[in-house]
Amino acid sequence: MAAEVFLRRLSRWQAEQQRNDIGDVHVMVYRGDVGTEYRDREDFLARFEQDVQRPDFDMVVAGAARLVGCAYGFHASRTGGWWSGFDGELPPDIEEFTASGRVFVLAELMVLPAFRRQGVATRLRERLLARRPTDLAVTTLDLDGDDAPTEAAGHMLRAWGWSRLGTLAPGPGAAPREVWIHRPPG
Repeated sequence: MAAEVFLRRLSRWQAEQQRNDIGDVHVMVYRGDVGTEYRDREDFLARFEQDVQRPDFDMVVAGAARLVGCAYGFHASRTGGWWSGFDGELPPDIEEFTASGRVFVLAELMVLPAFRRQGVATRLRERLLARRPTDLAVTTLDLDGDDAPTEAAGHMLRAWGWSRLGTLAPGPGAAPREVWIHRPPG
């Protein structure tokens, strides 16, 4: 029988206090190339440190005897800067949602391998987005060598009703990422 997993929301301060545990989860979830774990962890923690300072940062963690997963995000800047590097033209409604502050970025969703296929990721996503008044949720996926998203993540997003919008190159020298969107019902 699997351990019971509890969810709880973290304040910005609590998230900062748990940064090392969250970094450990990142390493266990993404298991980069051997020898790159330290660099990958430090790169993630640098991004996390920036994200936690964003307006409307919100985070939910899943725990059993230890931290087993988390989801966090923030509202996209009304200036549209989040979309900088989008390949193509954004649909007008997405530009309008962004300008009105109603686009929430799901920046990270991680669940340890031993706790997958138990609904933990679904619960994390639902809890995180439940309090966010949004017209659009958006997330990105890494592209692998043949420009296809990680298969499992793409299947999960499709099962949740998300759709692929296009690609985004977030900065000079940054690898392009697939952009996925979800329009909440109603």
